[in-house]
Amino acid sequence: MYWYEDEIKRLEKERKLLDYKPATLFYGSSSIRLWDTMLSDFKVFLPVNLGFGGSTLAACTWFFDRTVAPYEAERIVIYAGDNDLGDGRHPEEIFIFFQHLATRIDQHFGTIPCYFISIKPSFSRWNIIESLKYTNNLIQNEIIRRDANWEFIDILHPMLDANGYPQKKYFETDGLHLSKQGYTLWKHEITAKLLKNVHTGLTLR
Repeated sequence: MYWYEDEIKRLEKERKLLDYKPATLFYGSSSIRLWDTMLSDFKVFLPVNLGFGGSTLAACTWFFDRTVAPYEAERIVIYAGDNDLGDGRHPEEIFIFFQHLATRIDQHFGTIPCYFISIKPSFSRWNIIESLKYTNNLIQNEIIRRDANWEFIDILHPMLDANGYPQKKYFETDGLHLSKQGYTLWKHEITAKLLKNVHTGLTLR
């Protein structure tokens, strides 16, 4: 895991420079890290961006104590697993990584609302779409089984066209990372889920 060290040190440094107390932790891979409008998109939820490039679910668990644990979170949103599949990991392995991370979060934070964003479909990894779908199903079923504070956010189906293929407008030219329209879609899907567990009369702008 040494190759993530610079990114983890960056997150540690940024935490010390924060001038507000984050309530919502967005944790995961580059789809989180590159979300440059996150603070304004989720302003009402007081977000902090804890994404680090190339991260896997395994890495998210490994660095939990340094990246997530120092915060007093009200909710956590996770996106990871994409790179695990890209690295050749099997769905069952990724599922175990999710279980480990979920256990760490539950043990540290208790029953705060937690959300797992489904692994996205993409052009660059379309050759593993069946493994991707199977991984999503494993994690979604685990969340249903837990029947507690976890929720699954399906972004896979909204990103597909009528023929079941990814819509180009949601991606950058590399066919992997999200475009502005992609992030707008994610914002809509995530906000809808977050609002289900908010009872403080928040006003969205």
